[in-house]
Amino acid sequence: MRVAGNIAQNDVIASIEYAVEHLHTMLVVVMGHQSCGAVDAAIHGGEPHGHLSTLVNAIHPAVVEARKLKGDLPANATRLNVEMVVKRLRTSHPVLAEAVASGKLRIVGAVYSLDTGKVSWLP
Repeated sequence: MRVAGNIAQNDVIASIEYAVEHLHTMLVVVMGHQSCGAVDAAIHGGEPHGHLSTLVNAIHPAVVEARKLKGDLPANATRLNVEMVVKRLRTSHPVLAEAVASGKLRIVGAVYSLDTGKVSWLP
């Protein structure tokens, strides 16, 4: 699935649950990318127009944490957002958390560099 900002709202989680339960998906990759517009919108704040507030509000906690770190704010916010979404999916009860606990499912995070084409896998 492609979702701007990698946000994991209920409809996305339900789709992943379906894939795990009915299609026997064994791996979910949450992949952020360099220069993400949704992360940029969350960093710059303001009043997002229309439904963009859904994205900005979901990403905002990662931006708050990224502001505490040294280094590139957008890169840190992107990485932290991926880590937060991975955690949310891994702990989503009952389907995903149980599949992870039983070893039937792995959920991993990564960040894609638009400059180099390299994928950096997160621990």
